[in-house]
Amino acid sequence: MIYLDEILNPTNVQQFDSIICISQTPWQGQFQNSAVQLMTELSKRYRIIYVDYQYTVKDWVMGVTGRRTVPVWELLNLSSPLSKKKLENGGEIYIWIPPIMLPTNWLSNESHDKVLQWNVNQLARGLRHVMKQLGVQHPLVVNAFNPVWGLPLLGKLNECATIYYCYDEITAESWISRHGQRYEQEYLKKVDAVITTSEALRQTKSRTQPNTFCVKNGANFSLFSQARKLAKLQPPTQPVVGYLGTADNRINIDLVEHCARTMPDVTFQFIGEVNEPALKERLSGFTNVLFTPSVPPAELPQLLAKWTAAIIPFVCNAHTYTIYPLKINEYLAAGLPVVSTPFSILDDFNEVIELANSPEDFAQALRKALADTSPQRIEQRIEMAKSNSWPKRAEEFEGVIRQIPQAWMEEQTL
Repeated sequence: MIYLDEILNPTNVQQFDSIICISQTPWQGQFQNSAVQLMTELSKRYRIIYVDYQYTVKDWVMGVTGRRTVPVWELLNLSSPLSKKKLENGGEIYIWIPPIMLPTNWLSNESHDKVLQWNVNQLARGLRHVMKQLGVQHPLVVNAFNPVWGLPLLGKLNECATIYYCYDEITAESWISRHGQRYEQEYLKKVDAVITTSEALRQTKSRTQPNTFCVKNGANFSLFSQARKLAKLQPPTQPVVGYLGTADNRINIDLVEHCARTMPDVTFQFIGEVNEPALKERLSGFTNVLFTPSVPPAELPQLLAKWTAAIIPFVCNAHTYTIYPLKINEYLAAGLPVVSTPFSILDDFNEVIELANSPEDFAQALRKALADTSPQRIEQRIEMAKSNSWPKRAEEFEGVIRQIPQAWMEEQTL
């Protein structure tokens, strides 16, 4: 944020004319992506170019056959791959869809690196054309958890500085871990700064890159607080405990199964993709367990308004220890009591959530949470989420940018 006293008596000057965010997720998605949320907030003060997901030939075929939502025409340049989007917060953002790429993740190291270089050259060439079109000369690059592309792209965009935005442990992600770990180690050494979303990740990455900072995930407060307003108009008539987001191998199935079996009066609803087959295999037999497919973010408040509590039943291991869950502030913004396992560093929430590890303790904590309905407690949760909103996180993110000499030039004031 640029303050008035800095304008009247400047101590530093912005070196970059735009922010280019290179992500590995599309701008439009079914989930509240942290890179999208941050760029949305920063768009109120900076020109943002968001480089969309790098679709491959395989993705394009799936799009043509209707098996996946893919911008088919834009990938063939039959429709403009560059669009300008007006945002509800008053900002605007440029979204650029790169040309079709060749799939690489399945290849051996040597073949992967050669094909990747071809892909990166294609992306850099197209992005430089976009920069020329928009008059961008000296951007700040924010690489959102895409080090495999980020490393060979360094220096190709006349960038003043590069920030690696790391929001997960790359060795735990099967889709990228094969090549991601070796690329990330080199990338960490060469970027100007790293921003992580959890303190555990900061501690890990700072061993390689000293300029590592933590900016935790936030909440789309204006969206999820709507759930509380809807719940006031039509309060839930039966206890519903919910989980929002991808259900994968992070879920402690034994714990959830115990709760479903010992709490038959409570409905357990999972909203989102289920990527762990065992979850449905073991829970589908319970009449009080409901699986709901992903819905657009705008439809989430009406679903959460029917909940009476929310859970984060993660296993406790080295991977989950690095997570600062996006969903925790979303639950709290809806005023919901939250029960979680102590899978990570959650000290910030000691006063507003229940922690339990064993199946028996988790069920007991859930019973306590379902009874925790006082207006004071609801307001306490909402205020916690408000203090962790994306506008607050964007200010913290800007604070890191200001500490990068290549992005800001300090001036001596008289």
